[in-house]
Amino acid sequence: MSVVREKHDLQSNKILSSVEKSKAITPEDVLRLTKITETYLCDPDANIYDIDFTRFKIRDLESGAVLFEIAKPVPENVDENVEKNAETEEPLDPNSGRFVRYQFTPQFLKLKTVGATVEFTVGSRPVNRFRMIERHFFRDKLLKTFDFEFGFCIPYSKNTCEHIYEFPTLAPDLVKEMIAAPFETRSDSFYFVDDRLIMHNKADYAYNGGMSSQT
Repeated sequence: MSVVREKHDLQSNKILSSVEKSKAITPEDVLRLTKITETYLCDPDANIYDIDFTRFKIRDLESGAVLFEIAKPVPENVDENVEKNAETEEPLDPNSGRFVRYQFTPQFLKLKTVGATVEFTVGSRPVNRFRMIERHFFRDKLLKTFDFEFGFCIPYSKNTCEHIYEFPTLAPDLVKEMIAAPFETRSDSFYFVDDRLIMHNKADYAYNGGMSSQT
């Protein structure tokens, strides 16, 4: 490892350590990060607003084709599910639902603009200045930072909005590396209310879908 790389890693670790020790993590804190976080920067119970994402869809704005869509299933019988969980006595993962793995084809990296539609519900508290900062990395290289405002959400509301992602132009050699290294492209999604971190989700990405069947 070169001296320059060692200094970069030391600086990254120092920034991450200071952010993790912060009592209230702000947008400015996460924008200073120079690599993907290895842990979640807040606990699930930091979401005191009971914000729950129930549907997510990605579409190509040029063709209108839906590239990915997922909806949270609605339990038919809550009491029955609780009883089943109690019978199995399996410990619940507190971070379940905070991580998504995406599998795309190489064609995805050629897209210029996509729309991401998200549907979410809010609990009993009003949500002021709801904001998401999403940072995408390939290994330790920052690819793009997206910064979106949801605005104000009233209590007990169901909300839908579409954010427009304008993808950066990637060098051909970098595209080849990303295709050849599935799930080494990763992202952190930080959600803030009144500039205070309340949710942190993670994702990783592969762009080699469909290639194994090609001969």
